[in-house]
Amino acid sequence: MSTPSLVAPPLLSPQRFAVSLMFLVNGFVVGSWAPKIPEFAARLQLDESDLGLMIMCFGIGSLCSMPAVGALISRNGSRTVTRVVAALTIPCLIFVTVAPSIWTGALALFVIGALVGGMDVAMNANAVEVEKRQGRAIMSSCHGFWSLGGVAGAGLGGVLIALYGVHVHAIAASVLTGVAVALAWPRVLADPPHKVMPEPGEALASVSRPGLLTAGAAVWLTGIICLIMMTPEGAILDWGALYLRQELGADAALSGLAFGAFSAAMALMRFLGDLVRDRFGAVRTFRVSCVLAMAGLAMAGTAQSAELAIAGFAIAGLGFANTVPIAFSAAGNLPGLPQGLAISVVTFMGYSGILFAPSVIGFIAEHTGFSAIYLALPIFVVMPLAFSSLMRHADRQAS
Repeated sequence: MSTPSLVAPPLLSPQRFAVSLMFLVNGFVVGSWAPKIPEFAARLQLDESDLGLMIMCFGIGSLCSMPAVGALISRNGSRTVTRVVAALTIPCLIFVTVAPSIWTGALALFVIGALVGGMDVAMNANAVEVEKRQGRAIMSSCHGFWSLGGVAGAGLGGVLIALYGVHVHAIAASVLTGVAVALAWPRVLADPPHKVMPEPGEALASVSRPGLLTAGAAVWLTGIICLIMMTPEGAILDWGALYLRQELGADAALSGLAFGAFSAAMALMRFLGDLVRDRFGAVRTFRVSCVLAMAGLAMAGTAQSAELAIAGFAIAGLGFANTVPIAFSAAGNLPGLPQGLAISVVTFMGYSGILFAPSVIGFIAEHTGFSAIYLALPIFVVMPLAFSSLMRHADRQAS
């Protein structure tokens, strides 16, 4: 038996650089779509309900592709799938920009959603592999790069569209995406097909190869945890500003800080999250994060002023920042299921929360108000807190 190396891998290896860049690209594409929405709606003459249905095509495309990509990863490994899906994503903003009709626009949004969602599964699976090779946590910072890409895409998109129009913006965004993918391409970690993960000490040959429906409670519980932890992000993104304006009397400028404070705090904490997780372990980090998230939401829901609500959203952002990255790492190390399929399950369920729960929240808030919504959301976080021991699998990357 060979003696394990005592030399620690570099903090920023080429493989970590590549997967971080893939997260940045994915967030950049999503962020670049946001400032295109008004022109897209005007060009195709869509009212609010039509636009809502069109945007739903994006979400449906993502959810349709995630299980398929997970199956591909289990057979081929994450490297090939990540690179191919990332390359196909490069021109997708151009297709959305030139779509001439409602039907082609819906198809373009479905395709971009499928590519972005599929890339999300593949790059998370690759990040789990990099964690294992390096023996240290990297998932939180990867998600931090996704947030950074989203901010960059939205900010640059707004400026380019205002100065040069949507066509120049689409071409420029596609070129930048292509350059980033080209930089990452040769450095993406090469991993073997994602086989079933055995329990520690269990022979791989003795482990059966289950399907999604027989994956076991741990996989589905981890997916439910992701759904619960991602739902408040959608609730704050879609309804935070309206809550500040309607119920707390904030002006337009101040109300915009609801999601801004949440996302800025989340991005900051994600870049610190790997160090915290390596120092205190995944379970303890997850538990403290849950308590912090619950406190922030409760503070926002009971706030008597917009400023206090914004502070509550920021505290919630600090709490939620590392819960989903830890859950994704845990899913990639769950025994009894190929890693790609496990990550596709939790990604599918998590993004269901952020895509579809806000519409349900909006319906309920018509009868209860948003204050009650933000007070109720911490109650659901009790379940992830109760099953937080599942996050111990996120620490298996060092074994």
